[in-house]
Amino acid sequence: MTSPDKAMLRTRLIRRRATLADADPNAGQRLADRFPVKLFERFGPIVSAYLPIGSEIDPTPLIMKLAGHGAQLALPRLNESGEMAFHSWAPGAPLQKGPFGLQQPLAETPRVRPGLVLAPLLGFDARGTRLGYGKGFYDRTLSKLRDSGRVFICGLAFADQECVVLPAESHDVALDWVITETGSLPLFLGRAAQ
Repeated sequence: MTSPDKAMLRTRLIRRRATLADADPNAGQRLADRFPVKLFERFGPIVSAYLPIGSEIDPTPLIMKLAGHGAQLALPRLNESGEMAFHSWAPGAPLQKGPFGLQQPLAETPRVRPGLVLAPLLGFDARGTRLGYGKGFYDRTLSKLRDSGRVFICGLAFADQECVVLPAESHDVALDWVITETGSLPLFLGRAAQ
């Protein structure tokens, strides 16, 4: 259950992110230019990305950059039971509408296990706390990935989505790194690098 404080924080961060997206339509390209390919080289070849919903920073330039480096791409897909899994995808491949405005791969595309996950977010802090939309899809799925082996979780965000401290609960899965349009924040490396 979402606390009133977290719900208010999400509302505030959604408004902030919308302002950032409107002010900087080229942020996604600058983020891609600053993305350290060494993360892909170390944790690839399977990379899960996302297609933006609303004012999320646009990862499309980064997706194309990683595809050029030979990444096997995947996108999240929500199935009928509400479980999220990563399915193989390539730019231009068919997509279908999913819940919450999600554009997702077709159900028959193969499920894959990414070693590098590029995650959207509403806010993040220096401890690696990621605030999402509150449904828990990413946290549950990333927790299972971590339990089954090595995975590196990289948040993609506008630099001004950083918060001083975000509330964290025991089920929240921390980020390992954040990439923004102004650079990398490897403040919490170590967890997945082991």
